[in-house]
Amino acid sequence: MLIAVVSDTHRMTKYINLAKRLIKDADILIHLGDNIDDAELLENTFKGKVYAVAGNCDYSTKYPKESVIEVNGKKIFFTHGDLYGVKSSMNNIYYRGRELNADIVLFGHTHQQLVEKEDDMILMNPGSISLPKFKGRCIGFINIDNNGEVDAYLKEIRE
Repeated sequence: MLIAVVSDTHRMTKYINLAKRLIKDADILIHLGDNIDDAELLENTFKGKVYAVAGNCDYSTKYPKESVIEVNGKKIFFTHGDLYGVKSSMNNIYYRGRELNADIVLFGHTHQQLVEKEDDMILMNPGSISLPKFKGRCIGFINIDNNGEVDAYLKEIRE
């Protein structure tokens, strides 16, 4: 099962359209907020299941602030990150993941990419496809095979 993860798209259609090419083979798309309506633009041509959470720049009550799904036996917790102070520290989001017994924790908000394994839990922030800090525009990918093996990585969007 291939999961594509995007965040902080900020209504920049040029980069949303570039992202569509990279996510086309994914089974699931998760949008981590900040201009959550962009999830609908991505969903228009996406054939898989789409999940989304609202960020600090989203005022729609259509989407939750956080969510948990299970894929091939792995629990995935995802949120924008603003509720957990991720710009200052990873502690709050890390411990929230532990409380939920999450195998994977996904968040955005900082516009900085991160893929890190802490003990047996993966923390991932795909950064921003529109307004990245320090590095290029990326999309996160998580491949969970039928045996529950997880491969989490970032793929840069090329113009």
